[in-house]
Amino acid sequence: MDGEIVLKLSIVVPAYNEEETLELFVSEVNKQTEKLPLEKTFYFINDGSVDNTLGILKKLSVNKNIKYISFSKNFGKEAALLAGLREADGDYITVMDADLQDPPVMLNEMYTKIQEGFDIVGTCRVSRDGEPPIRSFFAKTFYKIINKISDTEMVDGVRDFRLMTRQVDSILKLKENNRFSKGIFSWVGFKTTYLPYENRERVAGTTSWSFFGLLKYSIDGIVNFSEAPLNIATFVGFVSFLTSCLLSLFYLVKTLIFGDAVQGFPTLIVLILLLGGLQLLSIGIIGKYIAKIFLETKKRPNYIIKESNIKSN
Repeated sequence: MDGEIVLKLSIVVPAYNEEETLELFVSEVNKQTEKLPLEKTFYFINDGSVDNTLGILKKLSVNKNIKYISFSKNFGKEAALLAGLREADGDYITVMDADLQDPPVMLNEMYTKIQEGFDIVGTCRVSRDGEPPIRSFFAKTFYKIINKISDTEMVDGVRDFRLMTRQVDSILKLKENNRFSKGIFSWVGFKTTYLPYENRERVAGTTSWSFFGLLKYSIDGIVNFSEAPLNIATFVGFVSFLTSCLLSLFYLVKTLIFGDAVQGFPTLIVLILLLGGLQLLSIGIIGKYIAKIFLETKKRPNYIIKESNIKSN
């Protein structure tokens, strides 16, 4: 009807070497959400892909509801998410992966939850079927650790896939360069609920996440949302100092009273290596935090846009 207000949904999609999945993704999202009373706009962020991802995006962008941003190089998923969220102008915003591991059909239930009064409706996997066992083990361990040492709660298996109201603007007010979106989404608060679902495999292509890449990402999350490693380093240093004092007193008494000269060259070597290792560990932990401070003070942009079909405001 004339004068009817049509609400908009912005779909933010980071893409790195996703030439095989993009057309499938757009088709599936449109198919599964055709009954949603929302006008959809896709915001694809080409994160320095080396395949034909950009070419496919240009081809798809003949449709006016498909926008794209292409970075000058690979800046990482966090930068891509930030770029998409900055450009998204919908009444509702969702973040999704292009590989269809985030089921588009769930957007219908997520929208229903939003209408019930929730500000953010997230998703979490209840199983990790198809994932390498070692990756599943470390992922579960990460969530156990981060929830014990951080004041910011993170749900085990939580995905970036979520539907949000315009409250997402508060996320953009966080100006930190080193971003960990799972923690940021949780830190800002608001009325949030999570929908469970079974793990799904990629529809095509291969993941760009390696085990060590995920490990580094996890360490960044711990450093960004907890001071516990610094407290551990301090505690280890104190315990090492106290132990050395007690051992010194013990050997002094043993020598002066019992006349038993201290023997044990191997023991001395072991203690030196132990204390040296603990010192290096503590310095490494402190260095990690200093490195984060160093990167923040540089004030470098999170990303550089090479080209885009989004008109500047």
